[in-house]
Amino acid sequence: MNIDRTEKYIELTQRPLADHLEEIRERALSDGIPIIRPSVQGLLRFLMGYVRPENILEIGTAVGFSALLMHEYAPDARVTTIENYEPRLVKARENFDKYAGAGSKIELLEGDAAQILPELKDGGYDFIFLDSAKGQYITFLDDIIRLLAPGGMLVSDNVMQDGDVIESRYAVRRRDRTIHERMREYLREVSDSPYLESAVLPMADGVTVSYRKRD
Repeated sequence: MNIDRTEKYIELTQRPLADHLEEIRERALSDGIPIIRPSVQGLLRFLMGYVRPENILEIGTAVGFSALLMHEYAPDARVTTIENYEPRLVKARENFDKYAGAGSKIELLEGDAAQILPELKDGGYDFIFLDSAKGQYITFLDDIIRLLAPGGMLVSDNVMQDGDVIESRYAVRRRDRTIHERMREYLREVSDSPYLESAVLPMADGVTVSYRKRD
């Protein structure tokens, strides 16, 4: 299956994005900044309406597109988003100031998620979107489970690494083998965790959807 053609078709079948989201999307693509693909945009739009989260945590803000998308479709939710890379922080701040407005429910936490996550409240989030450095997913998982409220949902993007995850480590470029091993470990852990029920969706570059089991 040609992912790019499939994503283009999915984009054509979906309702148009709000003007400000389309503007951010086009600018990001023009600047070579990766943002969530159309099928993942559609998934988040659907989940915002279905789950109706009250407290959202995003790990990996980039330029703020996905945070603003979740804010658009879950306007009553508080969105906390974490980013460490200064050039993207600059763009995210600009976009939040311009499009979220005064009294915004979006909070941008600046710094390393590995240091910020341990400081956040247990069970404080009913929806977590993980879209950061792929080699760090497994590092964040224990904190994510702790932060996720019972019944809360975790969505992890780009778990297939352009198909590399399904390959033998020896078929992957040597420089990519560490991230390959860590992502495989992440997929094993979310699938086997006694705290989560998970499914791997073969959409875009692979997405896992998990929910925190109730005690």
